[in-house]
Order: sequence, then structure tokens, then C-alpha cells
Amino acid sequence: MSRIAKNPITLPSGVSLSQAGDLLSVKGAKGTLQLKIHHSVKVEQKDGIVKVVPVKDLPDSWAMAGTFRSLINNMTIGVSEGFSKTLRLIGVGYRAQMKGSVLNMNLGFSHPVDYPVPEGISITAPTQTDVIVTGTDKQKVGQVAAEIRAYRPPEPYKGKGVRYADEFVLRKEAKKK
Repeated sequence: MSRIAKNPITLPSGVSLSQAGDLLSVKGAKGTLQLKIHHSVKVEQKDGIVKVVPVKDLPDSWAMAGTFRSLINNMTIGVSEGFSKTLRLIGVGYRAQMKGSVLNMNLGFSHPVDYPVPEGISITAPTQTDVIVTGTDKQKVGQVAAEIRAYRPPEPYKGKGVRYADEFVLRKEAKKK
């Protein structure tokens, strides 16, 4: 029995949930997200409260119900508030700026790195060393932030690279003579 699946989801004001067959659609102020529901779970909605229950009382069905409850909860948060991740560029000469719909970064390579912004995601660079990735889809925001970080992950000796704002990089001591 999944403890997560047993928790009901309270829809915030301005968020509506509709279901057509096995396609679930969540609409809010920031946009619309869709999700295909697995055949082993069903979604029940009553008076702004959403419950995800398994069709059969099997452990796999309860696990799937917990998964879909979390996905639907993330969708409701995404269309009402949105998600964001902040990346920080640490290193001499490391900087980022937006050029139209392309994130242009200097990361210590012999060439600049250009990252095209995917659809449904917005990227801002308020300072030269900060990059903020925002969007309604939690998975997509995390994926884009991870792709940007992968160009130059933080290294453990000097701490240079692209890191999340809340990430702690464990520093190693240099080799002694």
C-alpha cells in the first residue's frame, strides 16, 4: 500500500483538471500540461480534490498509483506556480548571456557554447554568472538544467564549472610533493 497514493491532491484556485479517456489534462494560469494515465490506476475528482486509486489491490498497482499521484501533483504545481532551477557559473572568464532564443556561454573552452532553449522553457541570465531555468514541467526544467550543467560539471580541485545554486562541491586537496 502506497502512502503517497493515499494522500489526496487539493487543486489550487484557477487550476482545472479534465480527463478524456486515458488522457489527463491540467490547465492553469501558466499553461496546460497533459499526461497519459496508466491502465492500472484511475483518477477520481470531487469538489476540487483529486484522488489516484489503483484498479486492483495489487502492490504494483499501488506503486503506480503513488507515481501518478506525484506526477499529477507536480503538474498542478507547475501550471499554478511553475518550477525553476538556478545555475551558477564559477571560474575566471565564465559567463552566460541570452542571445535571442539561444543561451551563449563562455566556459573556458576555445569556443563559445550555444544552447538552444527548448519549447516550454524560459531561460534568463540576470547576471553574467547566473542562469535561471523556469517552466511548468518539472521534469523538463530539471533536464534542461542538467544539460547545461553537463557542458562543464564542477571539478573537485578548484571548484570551477557550472553548478546548481544550492549544490555543495566537496573540494579535494592538491597533490603534495
